[in-house]
Amino acid sequence: MDDRYDVVIAGAGPAGAQCARDLAARNYDVVVLETEPEEEFPSQSNKSTGGTFPSMMASFNVPDDVVMNFTDSVVLESPNEHVVQEQAGAVLEFADFKQFLVDDSREKGAEYRFDARVSKPVMDGGEVVGVRYDGDQAVYGDVIVDATGPSAPLAKALGVSDLQRQKQAIGIEYEFEGVDVDHKDYADLTDAMMLRLDHEYAPGGYAWIFHTGADTAKVGLCYIRNESYQRYSTADRTIDGYLDHWLGTDPRFEDAERLEGKVHRGSAHIQPPGRLSTDNFVAIGDTVPTIDPLWGEGIHKCMKSARAAAITVDHCLTPDEPDTSAENISVYDELWHEQVAPKMDARLLMTHLLYYAPNERYDRLMRDLNRMDQDTLAQANQGNKRAIAKLLHLSDLPMLASFAREYYGS
Repeated sequence: MDDRYDVVIAGAGPAGAQCARDLAARNYDVVVLETEPEEEFPSQSNKSTGGTFPSMMASFNVPDDVVMNFTDSVVLESPNEHVVQEQAGAVLEFADFKQFLVDDSREKGAEYRFDARVSKPVMDGGEVVGVRYDGDQAVYGDVIVDATGPSAPLAKALGVSDLQRQKQAIGIEYEFEGVDVDHKDYADLTDAMMLRLDHEYAPGGYAWIFHTGADTAKVGLCYIRNESYQRYSTADRTIDGYLDHWLGTDPRFEDAERLEGKVHRGSAHIQPPGRLSTDNFVAIGDTVPTIDPLWGEGIHKCMKSARAAAITVDHCLTPDEPDTSAENISVYDELWHEQVAPKMDARLLMTHLLYYAPNERYDRLMRDLNRMDQDTLAQANQGNKRAIAKLLHLSDLPMLASFAREYYGS
């Protein structure tokens, strides 16, 4: 076991690279294994809309030069209504963002091995002690971190991951020029991130337009393979077909042209995380999963989970007698539930209810939000039950009863 490090990280996405960045800054010996060849990185894994907030950039010292456009507002649309909320945001050039994290962590001392496909954990005495990659290659570490996303080869083998297909969200996005971001029939999307709830275009999910400057924008949609998708979907229409349908019927795209090579596809799981760690091991980022269940923002949460993992490693390896047992490393689980995704169960319940509602209920939701103070949606998004209750009406009782029968299986 000469090829040994303090920490071995599988995956060089935002979670993996940020974890390496934090650990290398604390002088730990870290190696990151990444499937993509370095000359192609990160083209194959450029799967995010890149929508985030200044709080993430400030917390993790991310430079402005990876930002395509700073935004001033978030617009929520339904089929016939909309609401505008003032909220500063940032639309990242995701590939540049990922490259920055890799470059910065390398400068701090992290080692990277590209074109290194992780296959399974190396076990000794029932505990993980290393990672097998590229068939017969192996590298060993005191702590192993799985940041590979939904593929989760290490977490699955260790019984930490239980990702369920029926709770998988799939998404597609293109970048366009010629988008009419200030169309007379819609809200002004200049310097805005727009999310649209509309089963015609995204059954059991949402669509989006993120303004990236001038007449350019990121345009996409995603949906969860859940009850709402099954109820509202067209059986023979693929996710590409839904996006084409939106592009062909929304006048904002009448003169829009796709930018060559700017297509992003991805998936994530909208479900409780279950286990997060075991002896010598933690799972971070979308391996857990970590994405925001309501609006799909995953960057900030991935970064938070990476930092929680780095803090945990420091906690386990700093003492004169390091302790990476499941009991000691479970401080990561505590940090995850306290800082990364608090009130996860309440927020997941709200997510499923939101995507269960019909289109006409989305129109009423927008009208309600327009008459309420701006904090109501923010509090509801955080799982505040009083805020959620403010968004419900007596007329929702039949829908709630139907939802409860399907959701709870009674």
